[in-house]
Amino acid sequence: MEYTVKQLAKIAGVSPRTLRYYDEIGLLKPARINSSGYRIYEKEQVDLLQQILFYRELGVSLDKIKDIIYSPDFNEIEALKEHHKKLLDKRKQLDLLIENVRKTILAKEGSIKMEDREKFEGFKKNLIDENEKKYGKEAREKYGDEAVEKSNKMLMNMTQEEYERLNKLQEEFMSTLEKAFKTGDPRGELAQKAADLHRQWLCFFWDEYSKEAHVGVCQMYIEDERFRHYYDKFQPGTVEFLRDAVLAYTGIDQN
Repeated sequence: MEYTVKQLAKIAGVSPRTLRYYDEIGLLKPARINSSGYRIYEKEQVDLLQQILFYRELGVSLDKIKDIIYSPDFNEIEALKEHHKKLLDKRKQLDLLIENVRKTILAKEGSIKMEDREKFEGFKKNLIDENEKKYGKEAREKYGDEAVEKSNKMLMNMTQEEYERLNKLQEEFMSTLEKAFKTGDPRGELAQKAADLHRQWLCFFWDEYSKEAHVGVCQMYIEDERFRHYYDKFQPGTVEFLRDAVLAYTGIDQN
């Protein structure tokens, strides 16, 4: 079966403009251009478009999708299995949020009593799932499954007040770190306050604090591009500044 841009866009639920853009950036080229100048798509392109839309649904950028589907190691069947697993996980999260809303409605109507902790289960589960997706593999390799599961359990068991305090602490830490970086002094008052706020944030997830682990986490931030991007989004070099501030805070000699 062959499709024009308009025909493929209709069955895929996207706009013709989207398909033209995918062609322009080399993400999805048509099989050929016919004598009338129309883009023509065949089965291979239809299957590729399905993969692209699966990845888009999962929040993957177009540049990353292009790297994935045109990699020599790309395996369509394995990719579909991975899509299936991730979509099931996403459905679990949606089911949890739906149930949370249902119980909230019943609680508002006076049919049931809902504990404060229950009101935030869906959001906390989403945070855990996002962390697992982004950093779970590295965290489990570095600290072990038991430590990660314990940390996740601590987050799920947080009260409303604890959860709100964690979010406020995160905001205060990032704001203080940004201001401290501008001073250029990792041993200064602001930088040391940022290091202490970072310690407090970590202790929401750790059973016990150690200076060595604190420094180790900051070193991991430097070595992992995802963490580096997160901390350096304000100013390049922020992640190294945080590491140096924590070294001063803990009194650990880098050398």
